[in-house]
Amino acid sequence: MDIRFQLGKTRFNYRSAGILIQNDHVLLHRHKDDSYWALPGGGVEIGESTKESVVREWKEELAVEIKVKSTAFIVEQFFTYRDRPMHELGFYYNMTTPTSLFQKGRFHGMEGDHLIYQWLPLDEIEEYDIRPAFLRDRLRKLPEETEHLIFT
Repeated sequence: MDIRFQLGKTRFNYRSAGILIQNDHVLLHRHKDDSYWALPGGGVEIGESTKESVVREWKEELAVEIKVKSTAFIVEQFFTYRDRPMHELGFYYNMTTPTSLFQKGRFHGMEGDHLIYQWLPLDEIEEYDIRPAFLRDRLRKLPEETEHLIFT
């Protein structure tokens, strides 16, 4: 069970996501009903580390073996999603794979057509609506050490 809960009007979400860059493109996805892109990942389950979570999510969603290279960002953020106040704690990891996964065009993963995946070019990344928004600036130059960021 994912660590998500509602307290009053605010929903809390505990999430981990992976940053995979190949051929100067980053892999992102979006829900078919949303207009913005996000890094692949998902909810952390009870008893699971965030590193285990991101590896599991990528295997479930894309059927790929992926390894965590380093922790890029730990992000606390407060935002509104579909008219609901959100409080999210997210761990963003630099990922690696033994083979190239890069492909052109949009595609679907293992969980059906509700998630749309695409490799977006890093040199055009500011043209896309990416959430959290700080990633548009940071994906081209990932930190050498973990950054802890808070967005209110």
